Amino acid sequence: MNRHPGREEQTIHLLKSIELKKGMKALDLGAGEGETVQIMKAFGLNVQGVDLAPRSSEVQQGDFLDLQYAADSMDLCISQCAFFVSRDQKKAVSECWRVLKKGGFLLLSDLDPGNLLEIVKETGFTILCQEDQTALWREYYLEAIWNDSFCCEDHKLLQKEYKGRKIGYTMVVGRKE
Repeated sequence: MNRHPGREEQTIHLLKSIELKKGMKALDLGAGEGETVQIMKAFGLNVQGVDLAPRSSEVQQGDFLDLQYAADSMDLCISQCAFFVSRDQKKAVSECWRVLKKGGFLLLSDLDPGNLLEIVKETGFTILCQEDQTALWREYYLEAIWNDSFCCEDHKLLQKEYKGRKIGYTMVVGRKE
């Protein structure tokens, strides 16, 4: 497994942007190998990881565009670098809205074609925090290219689809009011 040395720190930074309480029910969407699930469990959260192709026993197979969880059942949804790959960030954010309880949090860091913050706002979330993390993302991908490893297998398709467009990386923290 190729791990970016700052990935764990980025996850902790995202988690510390809100007040975590032991036992919070949380979903890690696009959980992959379950690294974030393990970090969240260390914070005392009751967390489930969901991914189309789970690569860990910590992660269940599932589609974050069609979550198999009841409405208003979660305290927290987190996703890092996954919604963009689905090609439907709006639907992914809407599914988070559906499963989150009132007062629940969306912690999202993802590739941003320029409208990610608007998608989160239009869905109804109150924005608590927003950071442009494009420089960190570029550093991560430069290392991935150097090591001949990419976080997503669809990178060539995405490169073709977004050729010539400026893509950033944004962290957004929202709350369902």
